[in-house]
Amino acid sequence: MGGMPLNDMPWWRWRSNVRSALHMISDPVFQREVWQTGRAGYGDVTDAVYRLVEDTWLDNWSADKYVGTIFRDQQEAALVDVAVLRVLKILHQVGADAPASAYLDHPGWPDAVQAAREAHVLMAGADGEDPDSPPRSLEVLAIYTRSA
Repeated sequence: MGGMPLNDMPWWRWRSNVRSALHMISDPVFQREVWQTGRAGYGDVTDAVYRLVEDTWLDNWSADKYVGTIFRDQQEAALVDVAVLRVLKILHQVGADAPASAYLDHPGWPDAVQAAREAHVLMAGADGEDPDSPPRSLEVLAIYTRSA
């Protein structure tokens, strides 16, 4: 999983992708209605996990590295680190192409959801957005991240 060179993508786009992933992972209603039914437009659990780590390489190092760029402060970075570790642990146990139910039924999933929720609420609030709005579709996310 390689990322793009650091200078090719603005930080806010990386933040939007991380936020999108955390948002989906933090929302059990979304997971039941979208991931478990396979509704199109939102990707699957694995897509969300990759969105969390593909540009940031947070599977290799701490979110601390991005304080002042992607993350506003130490608190955001710390909460994101916890969420990433919990989610990746499950990914490694269930396998990258596992169905949604393999994640959602995993005994560690509620803890991953909780950690993602804490990070999501803090980041959404810092960006002036309602943490309880439903996750954006990937199409909307793509439009949002393309327009400066």
